[in-house]
Formats: sequence, C-alpha cells, structure tokens
Amino acid sequence: MKKNNYTVPLALIFILFFLWAISSNLLPTMIRQLMKTCELNTFEASFTESAYWLAYFVFPIPIAMFMKRYSYKAGIVFGLLLAACGGFLFFPASLVKSYWVYLCVLFVIATGMCFLETAANPYVTVLGNADGAVRRLNLAQSFNGLGAFISAMFLSKLVLSGNNFTRDTLPADYPGGWDGYIQQETEAMLLPYLALGSMLLIVALVFVFTKLPKIGDENAADGGKAAGGQGAKLIDFGVLRRSHLRWGVIAQFFYNGGQTAVNSLFLVYSCVYVGIDEATATTFFGIYMLAFLLGRWVGTALMVKFKPQNMLLAYSLMLMALCVVISVCGGYVGLYAMIAVSFFMSIIYPTQFSLALDGLGGQTKSGSAFLVMAIVGNACLPQLTAYVMHVNEHMYHVAYLVPMVCFAFCAYYGWKGYRNLEAFKA
Repeated sequence: MKKNNYTVPLALIFILFFLWAISSNLLPTMIRQLMKTCELNTFEASFTESAYWLAYFVFPIPIAMFMKRYSYKAGIVFGLLLAACGGFLFFPASLVKSYWVYLCVLFVIATGMCFLETAANPYVTVLGNADGAVRRLNLAQSFNGLGAFISAMFLSKLVLSGNNFTRDTLPADYPGGWDGYIQQETEAMLLPYLALGSMLLIVALVFVFTKLPKIGDENAADGGKAAGGQGAKLIDFGVLRRSHLRWGVIAQFFYNGGQTAVNSLFLVYSCVYVGIDEATATTFFGIYMLAFLLGRWVGTALMVKFKPQNMLLAYSLMLMALCVVISVCGGYVGLYAMIAVSFFMSIIYPTQFSLALDGLGGQTKSGSAFLVMAIVGNACLPQLTAYVMHVNEHMYHVAYLVPMVCFAFCAYYGWKGYRNLEAFKA
C-alpha cells in the first residue's frame, strides 16, 4: 500500500485510541462507584486500577509474540473481541455484586485493550514518514484525549447518581432499603460497559473486512527474516540493550504511575476531601479531561517548531512544579492545579513512546511490548499515592509528592535519556 493510501488505515487505528480511552478513563468513576457499592475505603478501591493495569504487565510479551507470528491486524481484531466480551461480562458481574468479580472483569477488558495498545502505538509510528512519527502519534493520541473527555464529562454522570449513603445515613423511606440502594447504584454501572462492548464488537467486524498494509518486519517476515536479522525471534529481549529504549521503559513506568495517580483519585479528592458533590465533581473531571485533549492538540501543533525532547523536558518540569502546588495547598487550589497538570501531561506518553522506538526497525514490536509493560506503573504507584492520602487525612494533599517524583523521571528522559547512543556510535 502506497503512502498516499494510508488515510483509511490511520483513521481506523485512531478509533482504537478513542475506544481504549473510554475504557481506561471510566476507572476513576468506577473507583468512586465501587467505594459505594462494595463499601470500600480509598486505599481498597484503588486496587480497581491494579486489576486493570496488571494485564498490561502480564500480556504485552505474549501479545507481541502473537503479532510477530500473525500480524498487527490479527492482534487488533482479537483484542477488540476480547475487550467486548469483558464489557458484556459486566451483566453477570452485576448479579454477583462482588468486588473481586468486578476486578476479574476489568482484567479481561484490560487484556483486550492491551492488544490494541501494543499494536496501535508502533503501527502509527511506522505508517508514514519516519520524521513525522512523534507528531503522528501525538495526533493519534488526541483521539485518546477525546475519549477521555467523553468518559469523564458524560459517562461518569450516567454512573454517579449523586447519592452517597452509608448504612447509617440511608433514609428510612428509601425504596427497597439498603439492598434497593445498592441495586440501583450497581445497575448504573451496566449501561456504559454494555455500550462499550457493543462498539468494540462493531469495530472488530469493520477491521475483519478491511485490508491493512503490512509494514516493517511484517513484510520481512514473508521472506522468513525481519529487518535486522530478528525474524527468527518472536520476542527479542536484546532490544533492551538499546539505552534510549531502556530509559524509555523506565520513564514510561513512572509517567504512567504518576498520571494514573492524579487521574484515578481526582473524583475521590474532589468528593471526599474537598467536599464537592458528585455532579459538580464530574463536571470538574470533564474539564480536567478537556484540558488533556487541548494539551494534545496544542502540543502536536508546537512540535512543528520545537523538538519533541525539548517539549518533553519543559512539560515535565511544569508538572513537577504543579505537583508541589497541590502538595502544599490542597483544597480548591490543588483542584485547579490538577486541571493544569492534565494539560501538561497530554504529550508525555506518546512523545516518550515515539522517542523510545526510534531506530528499532525489526525490533519495533519487541520494543513496543516492553513499553506497554511499563504501564504496570499504574498498578502500584497510584496505590502508594492513595495509601499516603488515606493515612494522612488532615494532610491528604502531601500524597501528590509521589507523582512529582514520577514526573522527574520524565524530565530526565527529555534531557538525556532519549538519546539513541547506539545510532551515534554507528
């Protein structure tokens, strides 16, 4: 397929970015909702994130091997179908009403989404001119920002009723009593996931009947060898010898953990600690994600004039400063600072991802697998943040020193870690 015929494949891949954003950005809403339906505290509910993002640590290498054996398209279709199954599993889960069952369902959804992310990120970077890879991935990730905004501003309002009763505060005349309240709150979680499952199923069918171009090592695999002589390996651990990829994996681990710590606790911070009602909090959350989307658009435009690594450094330093503001001030000041954090987080992930894959050639799938595995930072660093917040209720805002440290690693990557030293030696 010629370069000028890449429009349709890219458009379809952009849809994937939108869909997995819907899934991952429902998690903050689910944390808040499960605190009510399963009677959890902040720290316990934070394991909702762990269950979801743990899949990103377990499966990227098997997924990369699967795509190496078959194709990007096969991985995408299988991932869409698996995630769709997970969405539909929310119906039986709502009948059981057990926290561990919800965690298992989210794990299934995340596994499907992991297929999409392992395939889509490197696919976008190589589907076109190499010089435009970083800008192209940032453009694709802007659709991720759009999905995040829709999830935060609209879907969260479908789930969160505004009622936050306990067994002691539930009105005596509430229809059905405590069981009726839990049933109503449980049913509110169903519609978004059933709708998501349906959308994933439709998109999977579109991909089945659409021809996608083979690229890079897929073309080479037809001849039995991938570029760089790596065709015989389904996964190449030797790629980690590339210093810019190795540092990229480290930077992605900490960035993902820092981003998710801020994202996942936003509604908890707003409702539990600042005292905002759920309706207002979800509006703030929508604005928060809108800032993220605007940041992606602005960042993509600025990369026409500024080097990606320089923007990465500048944005990371701003994030560190804003986290200090949140840690010192808390309250509404911290809430407004988080909206600014969202804007400056916008370009970090795709920029680091693209810089880390630079020059990998036939090792791109393996490199992508390790970068996606780094998302496991989401499964532990937000929990650390939630724990600090939970045990320091009167100084809850100091917990945001944790994401501040995370963003320091991103700043280092934009300063020195991105350099492809092996290319310089060559």
